[in-house]
Amino acid sequence: MELIWALNSLTPNAIIDILLVALVFFGISFFIRGTQSVALLRGMILVVGVVVLISNAFDFRALRWLLENALTVLAIAIPVIFQPELRQLLQKLGRAGLFFNRAPHETLRARIIEDVCQAAERLSDRRHGALIVLERTVSLQEYIRTGIRMDCEVTPQILLTVFWPKTELHDGAVIIDGTGRIASAASVLPLSSGRNLTTPKLGTRHRAAIGMSEVSDAVCVIVSEETGRISITNGGRLIARLDPKRMRTILNAFYGPEYTQNQSVPQRVRDWTSDLISRFRAGQKST
Repeated sequence: MELIWALNSLTPNAIIDILLVALVFFGISFFIRGTQSVALLRGMILVVGVVVLISNAFDFRALRWLLENALTVLAIAIPVIFQPELRQLLQKLGRAGLFFNRAPHETLRARIIEDVCQAAERLSDRRHGALIVLERTVSLQEYIRTGIRMDCEVTPQILLTVFWPKTELHDGAVIIDGTGRIASAASVLPLSSGRNLTTPKLGTRHRAAIGMSEVSDAVCVIVSEETGRISITNGGRLIARLDPKRMRTILNAFYGPEYTQNQSVPQRVRDWTSDLISRFRAGQKST
């Protein structure tokens, strides 16, 4: 009877309200998917659910009172517990770039991948350290400003020259922006917090690459100065010890034509949402 009463009392405004709330939780679930907060959130929901079932099944009034008053404490504790994840979420939303206008053409993406791979192979043979960042949908202007502006085409020769150990620009990151051009060299990137690192003996380049992939959706290519090994980071993960063939395959999947063709619906929704927020913020600044 209560279900029938609830269905009969639904109004168009109530339905829209429910759908908006569901959309908010749907969007949050895709932003936190794959992060450490998922396990923590699952544990909190499990504990609260068990306590609710026990208090209702055995009519434990004191336990129910404790649970009801604990909701206020949880409202304050959740932002503290999930502070790193909330910070990264706000950073991603705030740095969202203009997805539809900035994305380079698929042919240009394929050429950039080939140039980066050629440069990485030769740098690996010479044991010259390198860190190359490929911007995708999240704007990296904040980090581009920390380096030396270049604004030139991507070529293996330029990358080899920049990362030559005796040049002034080799100690830092090269950032290739959303238009497919080298935006800056010697840029400073954020270091990883270290929570998700499985290998403790990582150099500064690798930690910076992981840190960049944690706060943005950028793809980073690293060449180790000590071993010459090539690695790629994306989404806070490090894929190490890559041979040239596998490096090309991964870059095509993360950055090339395969990336744009194989994007899932949730990823397209996130990109569209980021673009919409970026346009709205830009409109506010102009007014």
